[in-house]
Amino acid sequence: MTTYKTTVELQKPSMNFSAGHTTIFSATDREPLHGHRYDVALALSTHIEKNGLTFDYRYYKEKIQALCKQLHQTFLMPMQSPFLEFSEDDTYYYFLFNHKKIPFLKEDVTLMPLTNITIEELSRWFVLELIQDKIALERHHIDTIVVKVFSAPGQSASHTWERSAP
Repeated sequence: MTTYKTTVELQKPSMNFSAGHTTIFSATDREPLHGHRYDVALALSTHIEKNGLTFDYRYYKEKIQALCKQLHQTFLMPMQSPFLEFSEDDTYYYFLFNHKKIPFLKEDVTLMPLTNITIEELSRWFVLELIQDKIALERHHIDTIVVKVFSAPGQSASHTWERSAP
């Protein structure tokens, strides 16, 4: 039986989030605090089933939408930056950068397991979240996942995951 490979690409108006961040360039240089409306696009390589379909796209649209919702209207802070020190009390997170203490209400912050808050790191985070569901990857015969995150029209970065050969 011949197997036909295809790539399904999803980029829907509901696959976005607005969040604040700062990009950290070095131990002494960072951008001012600001925000973006981020758009997320997803490409999944798989094969076409006998019925002419790959799988129900809703599964991955809903996964991306749920991840976007986690980040929406929060300030994103990287927890693995070599240039930030972190502390907290009952109400606030404190980030020490270049000898300056930056306080945030806990309810306004999403702590990210990233080195920096960049579109490169965010696209990798989305991929890492998607590949946690090994059963879905098998069920949908996913060979490759590419997530692209846009911080502005014409400005994006992508991260790719490929299934290892058995």
